[in-house]
Amino acid sequence: MFLNTEKVIFAGTMQKILVANRGEIAMRVMRTAREMGIKTVAVFSEADRNMPFVRYADEAYCIGPAPSAQSYLRAEKILQVAKQTGADAIHPGYGFLSENASFSKACADAGLIFIGPSEYSINMMGSKIAAKQAAKKFNVPMVPGTEDPIQSVEEAKEIAARIGFPILIKASAGGGGKGMRIVENMEALEEQMRTAKSEAMSAFGDDAVFIEKYVAAPRHVEIQLLGDQHGNYVYLFERECSIQRRHQKLIEEAPSSCLTPDIRKAMGESAVAVAKSCNYYGAGTVEFLVDENLNFYFLEMNTRLQVEHCVTEMITGVDLVKEQIKIARGEKLSFTQDDLKMNGHALELRVCAEDPLNQFLPDTGKLEMYKPPKGPGVRVDDGFEEGMEIPIFYDSMISKLVVHAGDREQAIERLCRAIDEYYIKGIHTTLQFGKWAVRTEAFRSGNFDTKFIEKYFKPEYLSQHDTEAEEVAALLSSIIWEEERQRHKGERLTAATQNSGWKLRRR
Repeated sequence: MFLNTEKVIFAGTMQKILVANRGEIAMRVMRTAREMGIKTVAVFSEADRNMPFVRYADEAYCIGPAPSAQSYLRAEKILQVAKQTGADAIHPGYGFLSENASFSKACADAGLIFIGPSEYSINMMGSKIAAKQAAKKFNVPMVPGTEDPIQSVEEAKEIAARIGFPILIKASAGGGGKGMRIVENMEALEEQMRTAKSEAMSAFGDDAVFIEKYVAAPRHVEIQLLGDQHGNYVYLFERECSIQRRHQKLIEEAPSSCLTPDIRKAMGESAVAVAKSCNYYGAGTVEFLVDENLNFYFLEMNTRLQVEHCVTEMITGVDLVKEQIKIARGEKLSFTQDDLKMNGHALELRVCAEDPLNQFLPDTGKLEMYKPPKGPGVRVDDGFEEGMEIPIFYDSMISKLVVHAGDREQAIERLCRAIDEYYIKGIHTTLQFGKWAVRTEAFRSGNFDTKFIEKYFKPEYLSQHDTEAEEVAALLSSIIWEEERQRHKGERLTAATQNSGWKLRRR
């Protein structure tokens, strides 16, 4: 049971924001804050001391060793720095403390503005069971299954017999594929349920699980929304997020290639209904499963900014971070649903330090070469620079490569061009996988689902791509090395002539 004790905050002006995150999202928030004339405070771990976001902030403070539990998850230390620096507000980014209801409350209790939703909303939507119960009251479509935690194996068997196999056992308190098991038949149910509950307890400290019908080949489509503290809501259309590995997204696009205008409208209105069900304010995302007949079902709500928010910004022209800040200050939304229009098509590739040839396992090492692409319609949100080490302590994402064009075909070609111009040496990345993926017939036709990698990808498909990329990287590296050698040679010669009193003689 979640008690709604929130009060609407009318904060007025905001002079300084502490960004309780790292890397590219910290840079993303700080850039918008600077444009709004707001000072920023960075907090960083010992491993991130030399990161660009630390230098970019107006103030920066080390809050602990590299492991997240000793730094970015230390709520009390972050609040202490906020008080020490006179910050008005805290922006949590995504991950870490962004969906921590206790942290939202702690900020409010400390007289700080949490740039995100209330403790009540986070609690409500953080429980998949409570979220489904709340959304169902607003007639949001649901996957057939349970509304309450499963109490016994016998109950699970009764429900499975009623809705039919395959079924999905899911942890109520978490995500990222943890505490999630697909069950194909009655014989496997008891063991899979025990495994799911054990994994959920280990990951989230809560072994509550529920059951729903397993949609075998769904698309993963989500709706971006904004709500202010005055009861106004808009949805900013959808993002297609079906290309995933380990239940985590790799390629996102906006709009989806499969939705009709009527279905888009229905999904948008359902997303707003979910937000209303928990008195939500701020930026949020409602995720849906879409089957082959374009029936859609509520999956969950993410009560924070999403990694893939960039593609929505590209097609709508709305700065979502700016809107988050304005909503947190108590301002009303300055536009209505009718004011929003989609412009063109956007694609995002998560450039991760992973090896697609080895089951997308994380890779670490030094960015010996790092040259992001440029040009029309290309956006790179990153948090690293050439020569930096990729740490083992955090998410493997190096950057987000985002492109925008007039239509989907142009966006695909622009993404391929940008990938070709993105030079990274020293670690394996998902760049060439991204180029291969968007050039497949399945992707170009829009006929794909969350099983895309399982159905279509084989590591050997990238072997030729990798060879070509290595040759280009080696050539570029030699050119850069020669330029640097000539530059340093000239500097030494100039210094030598200055020190000896001789002048270079020109003929």
